[in-house]
Amino acid sequence: MTLFLQLDFAALLAAVMACLACGLLGNLLLLTRQSLLGDAVSHAVLPGLVLGFAVTGTRATLPMVLGAMVAAVAAALLIALVRRLARLEAGAAMGVVFSGFFALGLVMMELTGARAVDLDVDCVLYGQLEALIWPAATGPASLLDPAALAELPVETRILAGVLALVVAGLALLWKELRLVAFDPGFAASIGFAPRRISLVVLVLVSVACVAAFWAVGSILVIAALVAPPAIARLLTDDYRRQFLFSALAALAMGGGGHGAAIGVPALLGLEFGLNAAGMMAVVAALMLAAAWTASPLRRRVNSATASPRDLQPTASIR
Repeated sequence: MTLFLQLDFAALLAAVMACLACGLLGNLLLLTRQSLLGDAVSHAVLPGLVLGFAVTGTRATLPMVLGAMVAAVAAALLIALVRRLARLEAGAAMGVVFSGFFALGLVMMELTGARAVDLDVDCVLYGQLEALIWPAATGPASLLDPAALAELPVETRILAGVLALVVAGLALLWKELRLVAFDPGFAASIGFAPRRISLVVLVLVSVACVAAFWAVGSILVIAALVAPPAIARLLTDDYRRQFLFSALAALAMGGGGHGAAIGVPALLGLEFGLNAAGMMAVVAALMLAAAWTASPLRRRVNSATASPRDLQPTASIR
């Protein structure tokens, strides 16, 4: 038990919390057809990473994460501004902003000399779950020991704070988010501010993406944002169950992916391990296939008596 807590617990906890934070917010993106926002944000963090290094002169996790969060939030706000002023559709605005931010990051790397320093690109792309260890753990009692918990990796503690922020935001704005997602015009007519609420969602998504990519990598953040909500959407058209099912899918994605990265090589007799973040995406894909197999929509599609109207997905969630 002690060995598990020292070597695997922090990584498992980070994987689950990353998938939960992104998966819960992904429901709002899926329902408003903005699922690629996470991809845009994950590409836009490069100037923030370079800025964090330039200001502190070190590759310490906290300043680089804070810099990445600043860049991600700025990118999200700029996407909203470009959409509003230039009247571009969401995909075009995201493409313009994230490519511009990525190019800015490359320029900043040259100007600050960061290119000469190893910024650990592999960790940025694929995450560093395997590097998250908890040497201070001495047994199950450490789970209740404040001193031992304070020694958890900083990435895990950041993810815990972000997950708490996401859950609190969803709880406080539950009705408003539901209304804005399905009928922003009506929301505005009864006194809500759809644009302000959308900005809050953008900021939350940006913060969650940055915190998660440090664990699962920028390439696979999009899987954590899209897969759990998509799995839930195939299984239900109820708003509350959508969030519940996506949370369960996120738990299975994070925990199952981490477990598969350890168990599959051992099962196959391999002498090398598998990347945990990659296995999380594989597990998500398998769950998505299983959800499609059991989906009510699939049964309607395969029904010999289904009419063309029956084959259309529901327009909104009840």
